[in-house]
Formats: sequence, structure tokens, C-alpha cells
Amino acid sequence: MTRLTPFEWIAAMRFMREGSAQTLLIILGVALGVGVIVFMSALIAGLQSNIIRRTLNYTAPIVVVPPEQVARPQRKEEEAQIAALVQPRSQQLRSIDQWQKARAQIEQVPGVIAATPIVSGPGFALRGDANNAVTVTGIDVDSYIKVITLAEKIVAGKLSVTSSDIVIGIELAKDLGASVGDKVRLTSPIGEAETLNVTGIIDFGSRAANERRVYIGLRVAQNLMGLAGRVTRIEVKVDDPFAAETIARAIQAETDLQADSWIKTNAQFFTAMAAQSLSNTLIRLFVGLTAALGIASVLVVSVVQKSKEIGILRAMGASRAQVLRVFLFQGATMGLVGSLLGSALGWAFLAVWRGAAKNPDGTPLFVIEIEPSLFVLAAAGATLVGTLAAAIPARRAAKLDPVVAIRG
Repeated sequence: MTRLTPFEWIAAMRFMREGSAQTLLIILGVALGVGVIVFMSALIAGLQSNIIRRTLNYTAPIVVVPPEQVARPQRKEEEAQIAALVQPRSQQLRSIDQWQKARAQIEQVPGVIAATPIVSGPGFALRGDANNAVTVTGIDVDSYIKVITLAEKIVAGKLSVTSSDIVIGIELAKDLGASVGDKVRLTSPIGEAETLNVTGIIDFGSRAANERRVYIGLRVAQNLMGLAGRVTRIEVKVDDPFAAETIARAIQAETDLQADSWIKTNAQFFTAMAAQSLSNTLIRLFVGLTAALGIASVLVVSVVQKSKEIGILRAMGASRAQVLRVFLFQGATMGLVGSLLGSALGWAFLAVWRGAAKNPDGTPLFVIEIEPSLFVLAAAGATLVGTLAAAIPARRAAKLDPVVAIRG
């Protein structure tokens, strides 16, 4: 067995056994650091994924709307003798003409999965003496559910929006005293009105949305808003939500309509996510530096303590490169063993978290996906850190003069 085992590995293991207390402390330190890195990385990734999933559950990644109405002076600038103040026009309910053609163009853009027409505008929901201001959303159910998972939000009844149906938010249902099967009268700012049957009640998890959102059929909404044959926007689902801004630019170039991605409209949200990611990176960096300094300090002490043994090894014919590799092996071994223990510790932290962090109904607070690649990267990173940390004391050991080292 000795013939098959490299000399450097035998010497490294012997040095580590002789300083077993120091070796054990460093391995435990590395394990704790790796455990923290694995736990924090998985936790933050799960939190961000959950926020994105909840955001996109009832918000399309891309919304295509008509260009804004811009006020222009009637005279050319060079002809004007006096500078005129041009006030911006009030933005009326804008609509997309020939939306079928626009949707067909949008669906041809690479990265687009589905597109659905929407008619949206203000209105009032009335039942008895109750009168609530609402946001009316007219949808084509078959195409809408390909973009927004609305059916998952239904808490009573079903998602049905035919010419005589309406789906309302749970808070609005309470305010109107309405339940599935009741009738609600919907009016628009232009004086049009429809009496519709409540076929479903929806819960978005947001009080503001639950108080104002109502869903009706696309044609009913067109009649209410006076937009016969037109829609106010087209909502788009893409295969990669983080490429939404790039796809939105492509849609805008293709259709000459204004395409707003969720990345653009949620700039502050992405700033907060970037700050979270930066914090996670800094935590990893400082934990890695702490582990590296611990390994380096132990090996520096080991070089001083084992100077005579190193001198004897050199006198017996060990080369500088072999002595260098002895200490590099020590650093790599402590990093690898510590990372394996740390990965197990991180997994245990995550298991405890998933068991403790639950909603009142017993469902998980948010889903944490444990990626095997995270453990592989942690192990590789800790091993690399241990090897690099051992570089300076290893070079110092390799440079020892054997005669001086033996004399002490």
C-alpha cells in the first residue's frame, strides 16, 4: 500500500494527525462556514424565486399598449416668434386597432409563449345600496389562462366569464354582500351598464387587488367601454422572465406599439433583489476569507513546529516541490473534509427551516429548492480556498534550509 501511496500524502496525513486538535478545529470552522454559505444561498434563492413567482402569478411579464398621446405645437419652432408652453394631453382610454394582427406579430417574436387581448378600464359595481369603484378587466379565458394562472386563485365557484358572467375579488364580494350565484350590476364611465351573474370569487393575496379586480368577458367589456372590436392592451408570456426586457424591445420594433416589461415597471423591486444578491455575495466572501485565514494560520504554526521534521525530510532527499505539495495537500484536505461536513450541516439547517417556517394553514412559507450543484460548488470552492490558503506556508516550508532546520 505504501508503494501505491504518494510520499507527500503520507507526510501530510501524519502532520495532520500529530496536530489533530488544530486540524479538527479548522475542519469544524470550514464546515460551519460552508454550512452558512449553503443555507444562505438556498434561502435567498428560494425567497427571490418565490417573490418572482408570486409577482408573475397575476402580472404578465410583458404588457403591450398603444403609444402615448403626445401634444405637438401647430407651428414649427423656427416659425414661432414667441416660445409657447405646450401642455401634455390628458391620457384618455387608449385602444389598439387591429389587435388580431398585432397579436399574430407578437406571437412570432422569439421567446414568446402566448399573448392575450385585454380590455381594461374603470367602472362601478353595484348591488343593493353598495356601490364600489372597480377595475374592469375583459378577458378571453382560453388565451388568458395561458398567460396568467388565474384559475389557481379561485376560492369559490369557477373561472367562467361568458356574456352573462363576472368573477370578483373576495374583498369586493364582502363589500357587496355577494356570493356565487348572485347578480351584480356593472356600469362604465360612458353610461353603459350590464347585469351579470357572479360565477367565481378570487383571492390574489392582496387586499387592494381583491377590493377592485373584476373579470368579465372580452366582448362585454368592449361594449361597456365603448371599444367595439378594440382592446386596451395585449399581455404576453415569455419562456424566460429575465429576458423580458430584450423581448419587449423586439416586440416594440415589430409592432410599433409600446411594450413594457415587468423588469422595467418593477425597477425598485429589481434594485432590492440586486442588493439581496450583493449581500449574499459579501457573506460568502467574508466567510471564505475567514476560513482561508484559519487554514493559513494553522499551517504557518505547523511549519514552525515541524521545521526539524521538514529539515530531516529534505536531508533524506525530499525535493522542495515535494515539501510544497505536503502542505498543499493539508490545506486541500482540510477544505474538502470541512466542505463535506458543511454541506451536510447546510442541508440540516434547510431541513429545520422548512419544518419550522410555515404559514398558519400548514403550507410552507415559501419553497426552497435544494440544488445539488450548490453542494458541488461549495465543496469545490472550499477545497480551492484551502489549497490557496496553504500556498504561503507551503512555500515557506519548501524554502527551509535542511541544515538550519535540523539545528533548530
